[in-house]
Amino acid sequence: MTEFPALQPAYLPGPDMSQLPPRERASHPPRILMLYGSLRERSYSRLLTEEAGRILERLGCEVRIFDPRDLPLPDATAAEHLKVQELRELSAWSEGQVWCSPERHGAISGVMKAQIDWIPLEVGSVRPTQGRTLAVMQVSGGSQSFNAVNTLRLLGRWMRMITIPNQSSVAKAFQEFEPDGRMKPSSYYDRVVDVMEELVKFTVLTRDCADYLVDRYSERKASGRITEHVELARLAMSHEAF
Repeated sequence: MTEFPALQPAYLPGPDMSQLPPRERASHPPRILMLYGSLRERSYSRLLTEEAGRILERLGCEVRIFDPRDLPLPDATAAEHLKVQELRELSAWSEGQVWCSPERHGAISGVMKAQIDWIPLEVGSVRPTQGRTLAVMQVSGGSQSFNAVNTLRLLGRWMRMITIPNQSSVAKAFQEFEPDGRMKPSSYYDRVVDVMEELVKFTVLTRDCADYLVDRYSERKASGRITEHVELARLAMSHEAF
């Protein structure tokens, strides 16, 4: 059983399914992919990601953390590279994602951007990010900033993801972790818990209807595809006309 020295468990129950609209829902644990943006031996974006992953597991999620080491630069090699395929398969497997980057020169790191750049909007008929939920986090070496999370939000929208409202920005991250890598109790830690709890709720709410939420007129028109719900709506409107 994982210990949570910074957490007060009484205030963090698991998801309350009775609060969701009554409908058929997937019963498997939410599948969450986590990406971090630094290769340092003591990477604070990795430590924050691992801490958030523990919280997600406590909330009943299945969590995978992608290790960006040995991932080539975008277009430096073919997409058949093993690390590229691993990343794309994990993204397609996921129902939600967490992106955590250090702030470098007022923006996200190259390691973070490379991972996102290797995930295309579409691979054949598979869309590895569209309709998935997304939570964004950043760590800073100095005072609190929101440059990296703002950039991650922009990229999340570009990747057609459902980016949740809350976010985490940890200032002076070197002060916020114990020597063993665990995060200290603080308002920063509490915000990470808030963000992960919100991600789980949004993921459970949207994962079963994600395909419907991102079903677009322009794409149906381009492919000549008329979905069942569109045809039913058209028939209903034609009957109302008479």
